[in-house]
Amino acid sequence: MTKPIPPVAAKQPKRIEQLGRVRVDDYAWMKDDNWQQVLRDPKALRADVREHLNAENAYTKAMLASTEALQAEMFAEMKGRVKEDDSSVPSPDGPWDYYVRYDLGAQHPIHARRPRNTGQGVAVDGEQILLDEEALSKDKPFFQVGAASHSPDHTLYAWAADEQGSEYYTIRVKDLASGEQLGTPIESAYGDLTFSPDSQWLFWIWRDENARPAKVFRRPSRPGEDWAGDDTLVYEEADDGMFLGIGTTSDDSHVVIHVGNQETTEIWLIPAADPTAEPVVAEPRREAVTYSLDHWTDRWVIRTNADGAVDFKLSTSTADIPAKATWTDWIAHRPGHYITGFAAFAGHLVRAERVNALDRLVVTDRASLEASLEHKGTEHEVSFDEDAYALNLEGGYEYDTATTRFVYQSPTTPRQTYDYNMATRERTLRKTQEIPSGHDPARYVARRLFATAADGAEVPITVLMLKDTPLDGSAPLLLYGYGAYGMAMDPSFSIRNLSLVDRGWIWATAHVRGGSDKGWGWFLDGRKEKKPNTFTDFIACAEHLAANGYGQKGRIAAYGGSAGGMLMGAIANLRPDLWGAIIAAVPFVDVLNTMSDTTLPLTPPEWPEWGNPLEDTAAYDVIAAYSPYDRVSAQAYPPVLATGGLSDPRVTYWEPEKWIARLRELSTGDTPKLLKINMEAGHGGASGRFDFLKEIALDYAFAVWALEKGWETA
Repeated sequence: MTKPIPPVAAKQPKRIEQLGRVRVDDYAWMKDDNWQQVLRDPKALRADVREHLNAENAYTKAMLASTEALQAEMFAEMKGRVKEDDSSVPSPDGPWDYYVRYDLGAQHPIHARRPRNTGQGVAVDGEQILLDEEALSKDKPFFQVGAASHSPDHTLYAWAADEQGSEYYTIRVKDLASGEQLGTPIESAYGDLTFSPDSQWLFWIWRDENARPAKVFRRPSRPGEDWAGDDTLVYEEADDGMFLGIGTTSDDSHVVIHVGNQETTEIWLIPAADPTAEPVVAEPRREAVTYSLDHWTDRWVIRTNADGAVDFKLSTSTADIPAKATWTDWIAHRPGHYITGFAAFAGHLVRAERVNALDRLVVTDRASLEASLEHKGTEHEVSFDEDAYALNLEGGYEYDTATTRFVYQSPTTPRQTYDYNMATRERTLRKTQEIPSGHDPARYVARRLFATAADGAEVPITVLMLKDTPLDGSAPLLLYGYGAYGMAMDPSFSIRNLSLVDRGWIWATAHVRGGSDKGWGWFLDGRKEKKPNTFTDFIACAEHLAANGYGQKGRIAAYGGSAGGMLMGAIANLRPDLWGAIIAAVPFVDVLNTMSDTTLPLTPPEWPEWGNPLEDTAAYDVIAAYSPYDRVSAQAYPPVLATGGLSDPRVTYWEPEKWIARLRELSTGDTPKLLKINMEAGHGGASGRFDFLKEIALDYAFAVWALEKGWETA
């Protein structure tokens, strides 16, 4: 059999001069100048780009032909761990219980409700279907619902749907009594919406031609037949570097417009009693100061990093407009006790904290708060005893309730959904994630290890493996990492990872700097000029695992997506000898070019994360020193698989396309460099719950193939 021949990308040198620096980009042509239109209509893609992507996909398919049986086997395993006719625990709101459920074999869920406390499941009388995603997705290659919400008076249902993967959503509103759609659909929307607390208005966000959320609009939730579709502009953001969000306070006293990026926020308020009023700013934006707030009956609670509170503190204000001058410290800043969020209820407030990469919930009783002379209140903690676990507060629709909800899971323990009585401290297990094909937690062991970074920082590692896996370096190891935007990699349960672990692999997650796994300072130490810490932390984790028998240098598969894909590109350049395979999903690898292109959706909002190479020479030099695409050099790289989506507005398709072309050009070895572009999806890959698993199975099969050197006989 003739070995597949990789595509050879044409080189069309483009000279770029910037801040007195010059670089040459041989593959800049891969970016279609008409990319905005391509997001909306993939058929608009330039012919030569399409031809090259098709050739890359064909080459990848040919090279991985021997893994198709393994892919099918892994997909069947993953699908077998999914309860196909699953449903969520109902969330009560007034007279109804709201939930989502799946029909047997369905790729997309049904949103439904039934009279409160009548149970759940198709057999129960009184179910009302609010939205049937499976029916709407029929004959569509991509379909994904973003926000979906019922109106507070329970008469309307609104949802935002993306049919391309471009994250341009169309919003529709349905009358639940008649089933009729109200008004005209809202096009070019962001996937966020909210009803006013009086149910009379729908607030939504418009995306501009560069796919940025730029304006907040309001329209009547029940427009009359003669309504002309003139939505009212409520707020317009002039700074391209800010994202927008919309919601309401927990006590339904205000509509809230959230403006912010990774380090700076500003919140605008509209009183629920007058939803057509002009929004008023709570506290004007100040660079590097971030805050969030909620209204707790008669006072505001504010979570903020102001005044040097690196791991955040909680303040309160009784002012109508909670400007910073009115804030009073309540829960003081404690280094290492990272306050990740909070939820307000009529009689209690729950805050979520992370201490040394482990989560806990702390409940404050409002009555004790009022009675206390110091107004601190009685607190109690909710936590668990495993070495590594994830604890996520879910809350609910209702404010005047003593019950909150949280989800507990660990690498060995499937998701457990609890209702928690904040007054009696009683935990009620409402649901344990079912694994139809079977799961015995006793077969596995999860461990928390720590690697010492070059500067002495202790980097957590979460390990999952079979109990009898030998620690002599013989087991294949997959090391996963992300490390950006302050996102923590929770040690959660995964139906996917078991398909490697059950084959004797060790799965490890490196909680590197750039995430908030050890607090907000952990994030600050992995961004801008400190970004290289993310890469060296990941390498330190790989070396620690190998030194302790969890793997072996040269037989480690490195895996990361999006900003984690950038991590993959960086560690490939820095230490190619460590890896037996690199899987980079939607990888952000063309950092210098992307952060210099102000037309791209995420460029101005992400300058606080990476730096601005258009105006700051120091930022340019830092990025140029690690940007994976720019730093590819003549050395022996391991096998690489890069994946992407043609309609991706976050990491555009040409980033992995250019990177693979450059790797293939400069690599001194003969290991394969593969590119797989989903021509019908965006950043998140396939939208169906089973189709998505096929993409994961491809990634995992590639890892097995690469470490077993299947490419030598492809």
